[in-house]
Amino acid sequence: MTQLNILPRTEAPKAANDSRAKKVLSPLQVKNLLPVSEDIMVSVEHSKQQIRDILNGKDDRLLVVTGPCSIHDEAAALEYGQKLAELNEKLSDKLLIVMRTYVEKPRTSVGWKGFAYDPVRDGCGNMEQGLLRSRKLMLQLAQLGLPLATEALNPLVMMYMDDVISWVAIGARTSESQTHREMVSNLNIPVGIKNNTNGSADTAINAMISAGHSHHTLGLNRQGEIAMIDTPSNPDTHLVLRGGKTATGEVITNYDEKSIEEAVATLTDKNVHTKVMIDCSHDNAQKQHLKQIDIALHVAQLKRKGNQNILGIMLESFIEEGKQSMDGKLVYGKSITDACISWAQTEKLLNCLTV
Repeated sequence: MTQLNILPRTEAPKAANDSRAKKVLSPLQVKNLLPVSEDIMVSVEHSKQQIRDILNGKDDRLLVVTGPCSIHDEAAALEYGQKLAELNEKLSDKLLIVMRTYVEKPRTSVGWKGFAYDPVRDGCGNMEQGLLRSRKLMLQLAQLGLPLATEALNPLVMMYMDDVISWVAIGARTSESQTHREMVSNLNIPVGIKNNTNGSADTAINAMISAGHSHHTLGLNRQGEIAMIDTPSNPDTHLVLRGGKTATGEVITNYDEKSIEEAVATLTDKNVHTKVMIDCSHDNAQKQHLKQIDIALHVAQLKRKGNQNILGIMLESFIEEGKQSMDGKLVYGKSITDACISWAQTEKLLNCLTV
């Protein structure tokens, strides 16, 4: 029988040129520098449980994930958060409002990858500064009593903020990734997984099934050391319907009653959570940000008519309507990625959802 020769552990040889690798503080170091207070810890756990209760049918409120398409300006994000926290308190009997704090952005080809990667938008990619500033902002927003949401792109980035986040999104392009499914399995956070860009929910549902199981995976421990992780599994995943496009470019929407029924039938057959969230933006809105308003009202009406499988909605919203280029002087409170509805439009819409 051939024996496997195990080489003794030796110090790894130094790379000939390591100038492209810049050392970054570990998740534990960043969390020690910017710790979670006991009040925030309790608030985050309470928010996660409230989301789980809605997901499990113990709470009939509508979950609303709303906020800027991406974070780029702490002052504007804080102002939006203060407005949202006041509205959340006012409408909390009918809605559970969670603020988008997206510091990573998926790119179709190239472009600005988000606040965590390039906080000053100069292309130099100071990630340590981005991670520190992202966490500081999230702590400030959490101090307002707001539940926070983010999209998880890089599993390592998630380790810097997982203790302040109450809801996580997995995007349409990453739902098929085994690495992301393992990451979700390791998160003690409710996670919404979006349907594929072609409109099919199959990939997202398979991701839900995978994340509901334990995995052995290679990752980092809190000290930033490479380690084998035994994930515990995540029972709190759900489907997000965001529309899609056919191979010929035809837009597919899936926020209507029939599409929801078809998705629920498949979810039931696969024995996973049957409640679905509707992304009112992206292909459902055909990239027309104002359509989000009509879609949200339509979905809320379906829920009022008795559709118990509607979990909530997602909105892209900021202080000012629309979007702007990063070139030149920026307009305060206006998105630099996808176009958003304004705060005035958001406030009016959310009040209408409670009627």
